[in-house]
Amino acid sequence: MEYALVIVILLGIFIGAIMGLTGAGGGILAVPVLVVGMHWTMQQAAPVALIAVASGAAVGAIDGFRHHLVRYKAAILMAVCGIPMTRIGQNLAHQLSQSLLMGGFSILMLVVSWRFYQQSKKGPGEGDDILRLAFINADTGKFIWTPIAALIIAGIGVLTGLMTGLLGVGGGFMIVPLLRRFTYLAVPGIVATSLFVITLVGSGGVISALLAGATIPVFETESFVLAMVLGMLIGRTVSRKLHAWQVQRGFAILLFCVSVYLLIKAYILMQ
Repeated sequence: MEYALVIVILLGIFIGAIMGLTGAGGGILAVPVLVVGMHWTMQQAAPVALIAVASGAAVGAIDGFRHHLVRYKAAILMAVCGIPMTRIGQNLAHQLSQSLLMGGFSILMLVVSWRFYQQSKKGPGEGDDILRLAFINADTGKFIWTPIAALIIAGIGVLTGLMTGLLGVGGGFMIVPLLRRFTYLAVPGIVATSLFVITLVGSGGVISALLAGATIPVFETESFVLAMVLGMLIGRTVSRKLHAWQVQRGFAILLFCVSVYLLIKAYILMQ
């Protein structure tokens, strides 16, 4: 158990670093790390992962506020729409079998790893401008609020909340690419805003899980949280020293390996 805890702490640092570097993706590894390292079920790992992800994201969000990068109105709208959906996702997770939930999660990870790998091959400004319907004020860097922009932001919040409750993930792997696809917000603002949303929605998901009777092991949770916060600080520090494609491609490969492992484990559980 001590060896497993050391592994979890090391991976927690790595996950936090990924979140600090990209604002997305790292949180999706929190649950599988706990499932593999601590031999927990996904339902047991989800609330612990949420606490760690929300704590790590909060550190990054504070840094984003210091640099005036967080679009807090958009983040609050996403959180207001997303937090109620976490309870729905949690209820659904407890109705699904362990093998089905793990298999679905591994397939999602494969999709995310593929998207990260594809994104690593694109230039910084590449994308489809036709789908970008939420515009930014060139003078202030803030959203120009229209009904379409509000609908897009709210929709991202709903999806984030559902995935947060269902899988115990932060949702950054959805927030960042969706904001890049549908808005003109610059990448630094997207990352900072994503981290703030993860903080709010993740915290809401933890509270919802506790109200539903979830049991959270204190020692393991504290260790994982501290590891992710440390990793977040490291990630924010070195973020200007690495190319985005290097982080994305490395993370995509790691995510692919973990997803294959979980897929095999889900298959074994079905036998």
